[in-house]
Amino acid sequence: MNIEDYRNYCMKKKGVTEHFPFNNDALVFKVCNKMFALTSLQRWENGEAFINLKCDPEYAQELRAEYDSIKPGYHMHKKQWNSVYVHSGELSPKLITDLIDHSYEMVVKGLPKKLRETL
Repeated sequence: MNIEDYRNYCMKKKGVTEHFPFNNDALVFKVCNKMFALTSLQRWENGEAFINLKCDPEYAQELRAEYDSIKPGYHMHKKQWNSVYVHSGELSPKLITDLIDHSYEMVVKGLPKKLRETL
């Protein structure tokens, strides 16, 4: 997966917007103004790409135990966020997109019913 594939995949989801709320490096994707994915553009350029994704806490632990390329979220709440290292060669593109979907769904599930219905 390259940065354009990642961006396009996230942007195709309903209600998603992209932002740079912290600086010009941290690309953040939000659904209904709630963050579900973020990454460092500079890390992609340096070949050290990772995506921070929200995750069910139990599933997060399972993923970290199974894959060396999935670690507690860098600069995030370690219980609910994972850093997914996409260029490690260990993770399939399908697993990466599944994890993006899971993150999106976790955030949508936590939205008030009225906002969920707009999606």
